[in-house]
Amino acid sequence: MLGGRVGIWELIVILSVALIIFGPAKLPELGRSIGRGIREFRQASKEIGQSFTADEADGQEKR
Repeated sequence: MLGGRVGIWELIVILSVALIIFGPAKLPELGRSIGRGIREFRQASKEIGQSFTADEADGQEKR
């Protein structure tokens, strides 16, 4: 692996490249899309975890 943490200079380079590629008009839309995707992923993983804990509780009650 190449380290693990992203420093301030790496973030500046990444944001600069994103600004060049997508332009200033598209960056807010891109950020919203990424945020929605992350939110949906977290919600789905939370629901899966809750269903596993509910299944485990049901399995213990049947014993």
